[in-house]
Amino acid sequence: MTQRLPPSLTPLDTVLAALLRDVDPVAAEELPLVEAAGSVSAGMPLLPAQPPRDVAAVDGWAVRAIDLVGASSYSPLPLAGLPLWVEAGDAMPAGCDCVLDVDAVELSGPLAQVLAEGVPGQGVARAGSDIAENAPAAATGCLVDAAVLLLARVAGADKLSVRRPRLRIVNTPGATVTLQMIAGLASAAGLDVSAHEAASREAASIAVALDVSACDLLLTIGGSGVGRADATVTALIERGAKLAHGLALQPGRTAAAGRLGTIPVVALPGSPAQALAVWLALVLPLIDRLSARRPRRAVTLPLARKIASSVGIAEIALLAEEHGTWMPLAMREWPLYAIGRSDAWLLVPASSEGFAAGEPVGAYLMRE
Repeated sequence: MTQRLPPSLTPLDTVLAALLRDVDPVAAEELPLVEAAGSVSAGMPLLPAQPPRDVAAVDGWAVRAIDLVGASSYSPLPLAGLPLWVEAGDAMPAGCDCVLDVDAVELSGPLAQVLAEGVPGQGVARAGSDIAENAPAAATGCLVDAAVLLLARVAGADKLSVRRPRLRIVNTPGATVTLQMIAGLASAAGLDVSAHEAASREAASIAVALDVSACDLLLTIGGSGVGRADATVTALIERGAKLAHGLALQPGRTAAAGRLGTIPVVALPGSPAQALAVWLALVLPLIDRLSARRPRRAVTLPLARKIASSVGIAEIALLAEEHGTWMPLAMREWPLYAIGRSDAWLLVPASSEGFAAGEPVGAYLMRE
């Protein structure tokens, strides 16, 4: 039996609300730093102060600034004793509050004279200046990036508490390029990705791969349309999925979304452009809910030219940043070159006819 779209398309807002209903964040887990990278932080442990005491920030002479008043190359100031030499990272000697460069002190046997004044704190890293006492490595709900890992390593932490939803992807033969794109996006979003290939495009073969016993989110790729070889939606329904097939979204009209048991499922079209649009509009909000991620930041710039949209259909525009404006690149149909050039995306609600040239709009970055 050939799949058919329903007579009327389901509004995007309706589908998204149904997908997010009763979806809770996954449990936090502690992972080694290298595995935690890219995941979303969950209750980061409080870190000890770094450095734990005042240390030299540079190599040089440890001295007390008040003893150097008036010193200059024209009026060298003799010191009562030899100053102490410190390397960067050494604890500051008692009574010393600054570090002078090597050329600021002249030595002649047991005698030393200073050629420059010093300022308290010069060449010194104060206790807690890198990491304040009891500071978290990252705020809850933020991505664990290179900066977070740096703080954790400096503080001596070997694990971080994160949320990493489990994603199962079922690919239909012929959609491998789209599978690779979606799997890469999912890994970059901090998901634990498991990819599987159906043996054929027949509904029975696809149904065998639709195992949701060990995942928090199921995506299928390809076979969601109305072609003679499309059977993914049929397979999902045969497994008991409750779906909305045919979305008032462009690109992405032939996608489907709903539940297989208690697990959210989204059937992505096999076209890379169509799949990417559904990923942005439906899958990203699901990922953010599952990982308890903080709201994504929209970047507001004026439009370089107008965007016209059809009322009743939510549409996604691809944008490029040009001279402090958002330049529309593509809408409705997305050429691959436009995807490659795009810096951001803008969802035009179904109730809108678009935006005028010069109107400020908030768009989400394609690469954060």
